Amino acid sequence: MKQRIELVVFDMAGTTVDEGNVVYKTVQKVINDEGFNVSLNDVLKHGAGKEKHQAIAAILKECTDLNGIEKVAYKAFTNFKIALEKAYNDLDVKTFEGTESLFKDLRANQIKVVLNTGYDTVTANKLLSKLGWKVGVTIDALVTADDVENGRPDGDMILKAMQITAVNDAQKVLKVGDSAIDIEEGKNANCGITAGVLTGAQTREQIQEANPTYILENLNGLRAILL
Repeated sequence: MKQRIELVVFDMAGTTVDEGNVVYKTVQKVINDEGFNVSLNDVLKHGAGKEKHQAIAAILKECTDLNGIEKVAYKAFTNFKIALEKAYNDLDVKTFEGTESLFKDLRANQIKVVLNTGYDTVTANKLLSKLGWKVGVTIDALVTADDVENGRPDGDMILKAMQITAVNDAQKVLKVGDSAIDIEEGKNANCGITAGVLTGAQTREQIQEANPTYILENLNGLRAILL
């Protein structure tokens, strides 16, 4: 018997939005512009899924011997916001195959669909606009890092999504994302199911470190679990 789920909280970049890792490539660039030499793999390992200021600080901490990280992290993050806005203005953003039909079928089966993200609200809404997705039509809600005090791995964004959609039991929530921190977020919110997908930032081995309920090749694997 399938576990009854009332809400699915989807990560954005790498999970529902295919943007070719432009966010993490931009993070890598602004860090290396400060005189470092971090690899994209370093960025994905230590920064994937986090609010981006937090991600930059974490990468600097783990991958450099820098003292006084916060000043450099703040400068890099300021440059990141400018660089990402330009990158997204020029980028052909698309979704992964089957994502929109999955959203439609979940909502037709009275399962709420919420997107959450370590992006700020402006960036997240720009992505929605590029995809033609609308709150109340394509999805039920959007929750960003700006909407909560504590970003991932804390579960605040999921709890906010539950509040918006009037879902009271976290055991009836499924969290899905492309990084271990998404899984940690789901567990910290006491979600009944956590699922990692292999379409984005991290490998199966990296996601498995967080011990999700499922690891799926892509979002279409949720159909066998939920529909």
